Amino acid sequence: MSSDWTRREFLARATASLAFAGTGGNFHARAAGPSALRGRFLTHVSVVRVNQIEVTPNRSIGEDEAIDNRPDRIRSRREAFAAGCPNGRMTWAISWLALNDSRKEYQEARRLLASYHDRYGDEITFIPGGYFAPMYNTREQTRQTIHNALRQISGMVGSGYRPQCLVAGFMDAENQRYLAADEGIHVCQGQIWSQHGIDNGDGDGGICYPYFPSREHYLKPAQGPADFIDCVCLDGWTCDFLTARREGFQGGFNSRLGVGPIETVGNLGIVAGRKEMLDTTAVHFDSGHAMNNFGWVTAIWEVSIGHDEDLTYWLEAVRDRWPDTHVITEGEFGLEWRKHTPNNATLDYRFDAKGTGAPGSEKELEIQWFMNSEFRLALLRDWTHDSPPLAIDFTRYDLKAEEPHSLQREWSLMNVLNQKGTRPQDKPRRLREFSIEDQHRIYARYPELKSRP
Repeated sequence: MSSDWTRREFLARATASLAFAGTGGNFHARAAGPSALRGRFLTHVSVVRVNQIEVTPNRSIGEDEAIDNRPDRIRSRREAFAAGCPNGRMTWAISWLALNDSRKEYQEARRLLASYHDRYGDEITFIPGGYFAPMYNTREQTRQTIHNALRQISGMVGSGYRPQCLVAGFMDAENQRYLAADEGIHVCQGQIWSQHGIDNGDGDGGICYPYFPSREHYLKPAQGPADFIDCVCLDGWTCDFLTARREGFQGGFNSRLGVGPIETVGNLGIVAGRKEMLDTTAVHFDSGHAMNNFGWVTAIWEVSIGHDEDLTYWLEAVRDRWPDTHVITEGEFGLEWRKHTPNNATLDYRFDAKGTGAPGSEKELEIQWFMNSEFRLALLRDWTHDSPPLAIDFTRYDLKAEEPHSLQREWSLMNVLNQKGTRPQDKPRRLREFSIEDQHRIYARYPELKSRP
């Protein structure tokens, strides 16, 4: 790591200087205040499973992937991670069937995961419902499965081990409350930001960086002590903000394009795919880091998909370009954020991204996101012609929200204006076309937007 580069970064932005994961995991943040989390963070989760989507303990959808989760594939994933980040720590999420399969291969897989905790400090946790537990299980069914699985994982790893987080894809608010109150786990990868029209669940409307959820809805930041859940809710995949504004595969583009290998290298090829992975990372580690004082990039890669060489490449490229990045487990990151952030009062995330040129990420477009505890707002414009921005999303969090009571795929939070454009009212508009009340709400938070045409 270049010490000159680090000093320039510190003097220019007064941010933390964090050693890459080789420091053994100690944080050395030189924050401006006690509540400010500083630095660059990367979390990687690998999933070990039997079936492609294990929606309940007794029901699966998709292909049997046992052959692609064999021990040598798990070893290959861990070796690829170590090659890219020699002293980093990662999170492993194991499915219900993989926890209970009696075949020799899965017995060895479980032994391997336990050894990775002992040797590297990796986190071993559970993934319920194949990402989609709320879509296929009642809240009580999910709660009981989580409780039983966590007990099994503690026994599998031994020495009183307890994971610091749950990896869930989507997780309802009540079970995030249960995790904190009854299981003592205060971090949940509980939402897949901006996913809509892909796979088996829809969930657009939340914040892509950490927040404490409301008891009303898992995508709504808690508005005060009465609806506060002391469980840090984390996104599962960092996506390109331009492609993520789309519905599913609208226009023939993949709205989930970002740092995941299936959508990037798998669809675009090695050169274009790896470039998109780094371009998406840069949004958070360059301009995002400057605006928010910290940057966070994350992704969940199933062992069965392979792409181990792309994981190594990505981690090496991050280490070369942003040598202060701290690569830690999901639980460690969530708890570090929680230590600095006791509630949602100070949430104010801002992102400014220009298109990368990848399919669906138009080079001439620029998107700005403003996310706080009261609302989220997205502005889109053609920066090459200096065109006036149009609001494509305005989701208010002060309004009453309610999660589904039945088993269904739609778990989004949409009210005033949503970026996906799936409803008649979701038409891009100027800020001055909002109600006077909403204009006041926006300008009170961001007075600089008053000057926008």
